[in-house]
Amino acid sequence: MTQFLQYLLSGLTNGSIYAVVAIGFSLIYSATGILNLAQGEFVMLGGMVACTLLTFVPLPLAVIGSVLVVAVIGGLLEWFFFRRLHGHSLLRLIIITIGLSILIQEAALHIWGEQARSLPYFTGNEISSISIGGAALSPQVLWVLATAAVVVTALHFFLHRSRLGAAMRACASNPAAAMLVGINTARMRTLSFVLSAAIGALAGCVVSPISMTQSDMGAGLAIKGFAAAILGGLGNSMAAVTGGIIVGIAEAFSVSMLPAAYKDAVAFTLLLIVLFVRPHGLWGRPPAQRA
Repeated sequence: MTQFLQYLLSGLTNGSIYAVVAIGFSLIYSATGILNLAQGEFVMLGGMVACTLLTFVPLPLAVIGSVLVVAVIGGLLEWFFFRRLHGHSLLRLIIITIGLSILIQEAALHIWGEQARSLPYFTGNEISSISIGGAALSPQVLWVLATAAVVVTALHFFLHRSRLGAAMRACASNPAAAMLVGINTARMRTLSFVLSAAIGALAGCVVSPISMTQSDMGAGLAIKGFAAAILGGLGNSMAAVTGGIIVGIAEAFSVSMLPAAYKDAVAFTLLLIVLFVRPHGLWGRPPAQRA
């Protein structure tokens, strides 16, 4: 039972990291219909910028400053690379985000090098684990879970209870109709990138004490976060969190039965099975049923 709980808590730890990355995917898709495969790089930048700021300011100010800096970067990337695109296919937009991911990764490598960095634990330290049935849980995991819960709740109310959120969803559903009723679709898309980058940066800060931060971590996180978003139901932030937890737990228990090298294969096998049965994800709805 202790070993079972340890695998479960390990899966919860990894799944919570994937979940906060998946939230950023879902936000941009909900607002623009774009699959931003550079989302993992926002997470990486959040951790790197916070580690740099920590040498000058206390930890809370370093986290806030990192979120603001990366949010501005997200807005500038949208303004430079997407603002002037009209009528381009989804495939072309995805290729652009892949190119942005490579560009950001190379820039980070040039600025910070290959050295891994990490922020200190927000509370406690690496040896002050919480014991649950003989299994150990890092206190930082609670910060990650709390962050995901707060972000999901705030996004739900923003997208479904505010006029600005409704305008963002209208732009994703039918950009032409949104423009006809006076919605500035370009600004809504910029806002979605700013919010997504801010969420990614916040995720990078809270996971940095657990997973470390280095310039090449973004691609791996983007793949797992994208899998989690698809598994739960793309466009649904709450489902993205659930998808992340499922992916993390599946990976953790696969290690107990198969070599660690097959960990990624098990997670994506689970994803493929779900997509064959429910192409719109576990909690997603077919496009015809959306309001």
